[in-house]
Amino acid sequence: MPYFAKLILLLFCFVLLVGSRKHRRKRWTGQLEVQKASHIYKKNHDMTKTRKGKTDQLLRVDDHDFTMRPAFGEVGHGSSGDVSPDVILPVVGSSPEKLCGKKKSRVFLPKWQTIPWITAQCPGNKDFTMTLYLRHYWKDERLSFPSITNKSMTFDGRLVKKIWVPDVFFVHSKRSFIHDTTTDNIMLRVFPDGHVLYSMRITVTAMCNMDFSRFPLDSQTCSLELESYAYTDEDLMLYWKNGNESLKTDEKISLSQFLIQKFHTTSRLAFYSSTGWYNRLYINFTLHRHIFFFLLQTYFPATLMVMLSWVSFWIDRRAVPARVSLGITTVLTMSTIITGVNASMPRVSYIKAVDIYLWVSFVFVFLSVLEYAAVNYLTTVQERKERKLREKFPCTCGIPNTKTMMLDGTYSESDANSLAGYTRSQIMIEEEKQDKMVVHLAMSNESNSSRKRGLKGHVGLRIIQNTHAIDKYSRIIFPGTYIFFNLIYWSVFC
Repeated sequence: MPYFAKLILLLFCFVLLVGSRKHRRKRWTGQLEVQKASHIYKKNHDMTKTRKGKTDQLLRVDDHDFTMRPAFGEVGHGSSGDVSPDVILPVVGSSPEKLCGKKKSRVFLPKWQTIPWITAQCPGNKDFTMTLYLRHYWKDERLSFPSITNKSMTFDGRLVKKIWVPDVFFVHSKRSFIHDTTTDNIMLRVFPDGHVLYSMRITVTAMCNMDFSRFPLDSQTCSLELESYAYTDEDLMLYWKNGNESLKTDEKISLSQFLIQKFHTTSRLAFYSSTGWYNRLYINFTLHRHIFFFLLQTYFPATLMVMLSWVSFWIDRRAVPARVSLGITTVLTMSTIITGVNASMPRVSYIKAVDIYLWVSFVFVFLSVLEYAAVNYLTTVQERKERKLREKFPCTCGIPNTKTMMLDGTYSESDANSLAGYTRSQIMIEEEKQDKMVVHLAMSNESNSSRKRGLKGHVGLRIIQNTHAIDKYSRIIFPGTYIFFNLIYWSVFC
């Protein structure tokens, strides 16, 4: 009997235990139903915000061969692959053109949206450096994904290696790189319908065909050229998305030597005999050089050297050290200025505007040295002739303390002063004395009388008498000719 009671008690406990479990299961089931019913009134989840596993990727990157361009091998009434670049300097995008036959991929090099800076390098390099944001637009249906809210997804540069991107390169570039601080400056944005925005930050150093014939009064027109490396125009079409509106620049851009006047875009086909026709896009800009720096560093010093060389025309022709040293100094200074300017310029085979000015100035300085050489030579020849005349026609006047002097206009100041105190009556009285001075006179009749008057106190006339006629004419001819040259030069090149 006790065993029977224990058995009944165990059965009763078992029944209670089972009943409690059923009640708890019904309560859990009711909560789940309430949650399912209330979910209808909540915001729908976006599939783009749900994390997918490796076997269920949203973009299905592993399901396609992205080594092929978009629409490769498709035949019909589609268009080639479109890539439309955008530069903050721009790349163009218009609606796809319908072409018969296989489809082409279109890449819009849409707009350059900004140029953070553009640096014109040393003129000796004939190149320029530009930093820009290059943005491409195209459509790849293989990257389309379902999205209720039609929101895009943004990725960094790691996804770029797994999908197809246009192979745009810069024609005539010397150096270029994508910025990688703190990571690669690459952005990829994918829209649900398969449209792709591909943006990168690039610095490019490219060649520019500069013409220095008017340097430094010149304006240079340079261009940055973009082109697909592998795909011809039958496979890939490059065009600006919005024409000149695709190119946007920073208004604060400034250069030390240049003023950026305007940017504009163009496009044309480029032909290579071995591969075919390619779409090429151009970013054209005009640079106008600032002249003020060169006025201070080149033109103004050269003009001063030419004016300094004219000072020798007012120096006594007998002051050989002064005039020669002044002429050599100005010649060497002009040579230094010319060498300094050419050191920073490319070795071109034509004459530049600054070369014309500097070499004409150098010729004026050099001619001033030759002018004094001519004056010195003619003076020496004249003195020889006068010395011969004195030897043929000597004249003895009774003056005490016998001496010999030349009164031909080349007398010294002490000799002139020694004669200035004598009068005619004093000279006649001294004739009776035994000590006499012998004076040789070799003058023309007209000049003889004028020079005798100069001995009577008019010492100021000695400068005029000692100045050669060439110096007189040079004081007018040299400045007048140089001013006339400057008027022609600045009217032609400005």
